[in-house]
Amino acid sequence: MREVAIIGIGQTPVGEHWEKGLRELALEALEAAIRDAGVERLDALYIGNMLSGQVESQEHLGALVADFAGMHGVEAVKVEAACASGAAALRIGYAMVAGGLADFVAVVGVEKMTDASGEAITAALATAADAEYEAVHGMTFTALNALLMRRYMHEYGYRREDFAPFSINAHRNAVHNPCAMLRFPITAEAFASARMIADPITLLDASPVCDGAAAVILCPADQARAFQERPVRIRASAVATDTVALHDRRDPLWLEAVALSAYRAFQQAGVRPEDVDFFELHDAFTIMAALSLEASGFAPRGRGVAMALEGAIFRDGRLPIATMGGLKARGHPVGATGIYQVVEAVLQLRGQAGPNQIPNARLGMTQNIGGTGATVITHILEAMD
Repeated sequence: MREVAIIGIGQTPVGEHWEKGLRELALEALEAAIRDAGVERLDALYIGNMLSGQVESQEHLGALVADFAGMHGVEAVKVEAACASGAAALRIGYAMVAGGLADFVAVVGVEKMTDASGEAITAALATAADAEYEAVHGMTFTALNALLMRRYMHEYGYRREDFAPFSINAHRNAVHNPCAMLRFPITAEAFASARMIADPITLLDASPVCDGAAAVILCPADQARAFQERPVRIRASAVATDTVALHDRRDPLWLEAVALSAYRAFQQAGVRPEDVDFFELHDAFTIMAALSLEASGFAPRGRGVAMALEGAIFRDGRLPIATMGGLKARGHPVGATGIYQVVEAVLQLRGQAGPNQIPNARLGMTQNIGGTGATVITHILEAMD
């Protein structure tokens, strides 16, 4: 297999894009990535998206975006894996280049959520749960994560306020990210007094509903320097799955698919958790950040929150996370999130993250989660010498 590099990145600001639809957002990110890469042709286009059929009544996004971009005749396919759709699309693009089936591949993650009501979006997101055993009983993703958080607090003796560092860190980093949605800092006091939405989860534990698109251009690593002065190598791409229904798991506080995906990625890359300079994790809720740190091997079981309380997750800590705001403050346009994570990791590895730059960052990890951990896709990225 060939080594694969990222030679171009593009993104739209995350927020409420009332004046733009799916195709406009996707094209804006795609064109930015093409300009960044300086490529003149693409062999394939993969679109990560979860909700277009339900929210926009629009499927067939591969052909739709290819047509709007003037890429007639190109291979173009939509990829869906719930909130992990973006990373799933990237994995397919990676495999195409690594396997020699394509030389230049574009991967776009796009989502348009704000055209729907809150009730409609909640119902649409619940389709990532088990329809017959969870959603049918009115279970939402906020409620599922609230159950996890309550159990975690009971099991390990934490208070709700102990989760504050995850959100404080995310908002602090979003301030300096021009594409972030929630570009304002928050305090521990604000976190403690935030409006409850599903006890013990408050508004400041949860990521916002939003629109956005991000894109990357891939090519064989041995051709990368012809297009990009600072290319980034994909050292590993790994996926694992678990039961969709939370109640079917032997231990709901252990994200088995996270553990397997991270382990496979570390094995493929030939690195250890302590070699990673920063981690763009899937902090859709603060509890998911804690559980991901533990299952990925960065913290012992029950110590994910303690790791945050000790300051290890901040930019000057042992393992900076959500370095550009994460899902919590950059925003979580679900099908696009996995590509936003990779774009932000590339900025770090190029040394282009501005005030959020992690000093001497050489190795970064991204992890995109579908459902409550049913699909997990981990990528390890490295700055090329």
